[in-house]
Amino acid sequence: MRSAVCGVALLVMLLAGVRAFVPVGGGGNTHVTITGNAVMKKINEVCKAVAESEGREFKPTGSSVEELLGACLGSATGQVSAAKFHEALNQIYMENSLVDRDFMTSDPHHFNSESFSGGRTLITQGTAAIKANIRKGSFQAARETLGRVLHTLQDFYSHSNWVELGNKATYPVLIRPDLTISNIADVNTPTCSDCASGTCPNPLLPSILNEKKLTSGYMGLVSANKPSGKCSHGGGADLSSTQNPRGGISKDERSAHNAGFHDTAVALATEASLELLEDIRGAAGNKEYLRLMGIARSAVLCFVIDTTGSMADDIAEAKRVAYSIIDSKKGTQDEPSEYILVPFNDPAFGPLIRTTDPDVMKAEISKLGASGGGDVPEMCLSGLQLALTGAPASSHIYVFTDAPAKDTHLEKTIIALIRSTKSTVSYFLTQKTRSARSVSPQARSGFQLYYDLALFSGGQAIKVSKADLPSATDIIVDTSTSALVTILQKARNPGSVESFPFLLDASVSNVTVYITGDSLKFTLHSPSGVSQSDSAGKGSLAVIQTVGNLWRVQLNSPIETGLWNISIVPTQAYTIKVTGQSAITFIYNFVEDFEGPHPGYAAIYSRPQTGLPTKLLLTVTGQKGAETLKVQEVALVEVSGSRLADGVIQEMGGGNFLVTVNEVPEGEFVVMMKGEDVATSSRFQRQSTTLMSLSNVIITATVNSTLLPGEDFLLPFTVVTNGTGGTYTITIGNDRNIPLTYNTKLNLVSGVSTESTVILKPPANTASGTDVTLTIAAEGPGGADSNYAVLRLSVLAKVTDLTPPVCEIVGASGVCPSDCTQSTWDLSVNITDGNGSGIEDISVQQGRGNFSQEAVVDGGVTVVMGLYSASCCAPDVTLSVVDKEGNVGKCSYSVQKSGGVSLSLSLPLWACLLLSALNTMQNVLPLP
Repeated sequence: MRSAVCGVALLVMLLAGVRAFVPVGGGGNTHVTITGNAVMKKINEVCKAVAESEGREFKPTGSSVEELLGACLGSATGQVSAAKFHEALNQIYMENSLVDRDFMTSDPHHFNSESFSGGRTLITQGTAAIKANIRKGSFQAARETLGRVLHTLQDFYSHSNWVELGNKATYPVLIRPDLTISNIADVNTPTCSDCASGTCPNPLLPSILNEKKLTSGYMGLVSANKPSGKCSHGGGADLSSTQNPRGGISKDERSAHNAGFHDTAVALATEASLELLEDIRGAAGNKEYLRLMGIARSAVLCFVIDTTGSMADDIAEAKRVAYSIIDSKKGTQDEPSEYILVPFNDPAFGPLIRTTDPDVMKAEISKLGASGGGDVPEMCLSGLQLALTGAPASSHIYVFTDAPAKDTHLEKTIIALIRSTKSTVSYFLTQKTRSARSVSPQARSGFQLYYDLALFSGGQAIKVSKADLPSATDIIVDTSTSALVTILQKARNPGSVESFPFLLDASVSNVTVYITGDSLKFTLHSPSGVSQSDSAGKGSLAVIQTVGNLWRVQLNSPIETGLWNISIVPTQAYTIKVTGQSAITFIYNFVEDFEGPHPGYAAIYSRPQTGLPTKLLLTVTGQKGAETLKVQEVALVEVSGSRLADGVIQEMGGGNFLVTVNEVPEGEFVVMMKGEDVATSSRFQRQSTTLMSLSNVIITATVNSTLLPGEDFLLPFTVVTNGTGGTYTITIGNDRNIPLTYNTKLNLVSGVSTESTVILKPPANTASGTDVTLTIAAEGPGGADSNYAVLRLSVLAKVTDLTPPVCEIVGASGVCPSDCTQSTWDLSVNITDGNGSGIEDISVQQGRGNFSQEAVVDGGVTVVMGLYSASCCAPDVTLSVVDKEGNVGKCSYSVQKSGGVSLSLSLPLWACLLLSALNTMQNVLPLP
């Protein structure tokens, strides 16, 4: 059996079409493979450390990612899906790739043209933003920044002469803001000799090599000019490489003349990536680091609740179902990894409450009470906006309300957020005429917006009386699972008689059919020809329940595999959705090609462009890995119609596929995938939930830095249409209520880009690490066409403390006996941060013992005296010390073992300082 590391190494093929470390046509190492190798190695380390701290073994049952994650998450029962993990890596990889498109001409982003100071600043400031984001729970913003930072860090080893100087270790200065880059060749110092062939093994001048001067190649994308005597980057896109000295020192691509240098650059780039990830892990802690990487139980419980006067019954039911999920799913893979609560009223809404502690969720939801309101419409969309931006991508969000939305101006923002996050929104609508409140015809029709948003997201709008609400919330329990998949989703308005086939494979369990609609009949047909009508509550095929406008059809176990069918005879509009639990699923991104020195694919975080083939990068996962799955069909299918557009599938390895669809449906569509599970010889069917459509409008914006509290931040963007020109309405919003300044109207000429700028000014008291989700929408004359862009920005206060805290070992036990079961050992440490920002956290990063601490002031400096105690069966420990700016210091120690009697030494805390003179055992290890 292959090891877990070898097995999951297939992940480095993810987005294999994203070519960044080498040009198109090259092979071997790319930013994706380098990042993937580093990420997987670090994940294995962290998972082993977590398992050890919990007193269990880390033994994946096989080589697939799902089996690795199952071992990492523990022995809880239930299926494990790797979808969240793949989504997290996609975010990192895509942002890594975008550096080559969005910052193609920026020297600091690639360490080109001797831009060492600028490149190092991008790394250190980006790392500070990542740590601050993690502290605020803003994991997606952290991942996106991490992708960009890793790209720049990796480019140093390929684009500079660090390798040619004979270095076999990484350059720690790049991730240590307290250190200084030195010995850089100045602009007047020649660095290279001429290389007419462009394939010289080492064109650097002997003086540069002897003096160990640091330089990098100049890149001329628009001009061949460069300072006299300077090295070029090299390659066909570099115009400067044609000017003396010719050639280049880039090691992006492995060739015969630079194979050794290229291999060393890749090894050092991988090791540097590991060091950066270790620094972030030290600041975040093991559990939060795994959440950053998308390793958590997939279910997230997210409630958006109307707290106005008539909602007492609804609040009580939301409380009941939340308590039920928390209590019934504890210790299983379906236990929610995060709880989110957003109350809304009128005119107030929020705040967003987010926690991983179920007891905190219970306490917060118990505080909710029904009061206020006034007129019927409420601030529902404002509350939903907070949930969509605060919850992880692909979350299930449940909205409880009995009134239409007052803030309907946010409709397009909500649709943009639903599409960009791929989250599902379901409504529980307990419409009721409120005493002393007028209900206008406009308010009554306002509920249609909820039906539309539910359909857009793949959720349901369930209309029930308040008395029947407890019977409807079973859907929340159904969908609060770690491996939920959608098998079929359709909508018909007006309703029409129709039969809907769907495939069930051997991996699927807990299959449920949801039908929303009034006055309809249906019949369920199994592959073997058995039928059951809606009138049979408990039949041979399923248990059927109905409440309000919802039909809930739970298939009996064991589930027959093969082609099922459900025929519906309606009188009105209806929706149908089939879900189940399975590790076989897929994630996807719409992408577009980009050219340049390092071409690749960029994710489209908006509607794809009309008139061009639509492309998707699709990743398939399964319980035993992608290698047991055969993808046979990927198509774009209409949810409200019957049109289907097949894609051309290009397999890229590791369960990854580039799909090109030449004829896209004109209306709203979703992605459908069909294939075969080789392990069970059964065919499977999966479907995405978020409706998408094409647009002639394109909005382009690039995030190039963080926001400073209290200061203006200018974000340029461009809008272009390939359709009808004229006056376009621009709407820009954010989820933090940060003041915005921008032009609300732009005059567009078809085919011509128009530039504009939005100015953001976060308040001076905005917390460092706050992420801001900004939506930019452009709507054409008469609303005929529109599109949006969704960007995540981070607020980062100026960092003044650059020095890591110091962890000093001042005493330890001597040795442990060979029989470890009856003995313990101790370690005493002193921890200080000098005149820095102060100690924020001390944690056991590796080890299975207990840590106690006591703070004293010595000469005006706070010293934390710590004592770590552990069984001799757990001989290793690493303590991680983090200050308030995220700087990390560490102590590592391994107790010796002998065959003799234990010399266990247990010291009182007051004695620790007395041992500080015994520096022979000192092991001071601030993170390099």
